[in-house]
Amino acid sequence: MEITLRFFASVREALGTAEETVTLPPGVATVGAVREYLMARGGAWEQALGAERPLRTAFNHVMCPADTPLEAGGEVAFFPPVTGG
Repeated sequence: MEITLRFFASVREALGTAEETVTLPPGVATVGAVREYLMARGGAWEQALGAERPLRTAFNHVMCPADTPLEAGGEVAFFPPVTGG
């Protein structure tokens, strides 16, 4: 399944990218599983998306919990709880 990832504020800065399109491996079927999949990349990915980081997530522009199921062609966004500027 292919989805678009978007990263905002400090997450974007830590990862050095604002957007990425990925093809997910079988078994990665929820927003939380995407976060775990990305953390497994290690390094900056693990630090920016780690479980200890209080991040908000959205699927297709709607705030959502980690157990939200994915749909092909969808968009998952990660951002800190407070953004602005």
